[in-house]
Amino acid sequence: MAPRSTDGPARMRALAATLPEALETGYRAGRELARPLPGDDLRVIAVGMGGSGIAADLARGVVDSESRAVLGVVRSPDLPRSVDPRTEVLLVSYSGNTWETLVAYDAAGRSGARRVVITSGGTLLERAEADGVPALTVPPGLPPRSAVGYLLGGVLGLLDPAFPESLEDRIGRAAAATRTRIREYSRPGGVAAKVARQVGDRLPFVYAESAFVPLARRWKTQVEENAKRLAVFDEVPELFHNALVGWDAIPRKTARAYAAILLEWAAEPPPVRTSFRYLERLLKQRGASVCRVNLPSDDRLEALVSGISFGDHVSLFLADRDGVDPYPVDAITRLKSAIGNPVPSREP
Repeated sequence: MAPRSTDGPARMRALAATLPEALETGYRAGRELARPLPGDDLRVIAVGMGGSGIAADLARGVVDSESRAVLGVVRSPDLPRSVDPRTEVLLVSYSGNTWETLVAYDAAGRSGARRVVITSGGTLLERAEADGVPALTVPPGLPPRSAVGYLLGGVLGLLDPAFPESLEDRIGRAAAATRTRIREYSRPGGVAAKVARQVGDRLPFVYAESAFVPLARRWKTQVEENAKRLAVFDEVPELFHNALVGWDAIPRKTARAYAAILLEWAAEPPPVRTSFRYLERLLKQRGASVCRVNLPSDDRLEALVSGISFGDHVSLFLADRDGVDPYPVDAITRLKSAIGNPVPSREP
């Protein structure tokens, strides 16, 4: 267990409260940098790890559902062989020194792809400036997971031309609604604290419908980094073809150690809602704790942004419960010290 500092929890809560403003700032910067996009065969690959990769993943739920672009997310230095001059490659690294993203940056250049970088600085920005590659810069000095608003907004701004209508008004409404909801999410007696109390010391399984699976992943990673606990995520309806069998067979004594968090959206198709209710009944029969989280708003973007804030605050209340400091991620720091953080030199 990481030692608890006196200012870490307050710092993370202050950063969580900046999500709406960061989203708007990132979106405006991305839109200013957006380039005309081809009329068809619009393929976009976003490369990023950790908090940078999750921002692109969160954007994918909106981009794939509502725009004429197809957004793939790569969490690896290896690009798909299909990347060519018709591909838009977004290189997302908050620090600018993520070695996997730097390798992918050079590979994208060799393939002739159109590159854009999103970063706060580092080697990635240096290379982009040297190569004349457009760069969207975000404020430095944050934990990468706390930069999600800037990075998500930046990706959506860059891809704004791919949508039938500009996202500008929806970004503003999502930010305003989330700003209001944060007052509830941050209250010790509010809904986020209630979910954290219900989870207690159980292992959380976060489940969401396919378009919101990136949000379930975000909840999972925030629990891991902020509360220093393991978590699991999965998607509906896929889990009904595999995980359902495990839940059906699990002993009740074992199931009592687990909590399922069901992220449900008001505009889900009826078969998805029916599937969630079936899952809820089964989980309760097996003895697991079940937390239903209703994502507010029929607007997918607003539901997504508010859902990010909700999950962030749940993870912070879990950290409070366990008496850990949510700010440091010492295990990642130790890993980088052990193996180094290789920054490949430029090939001649």
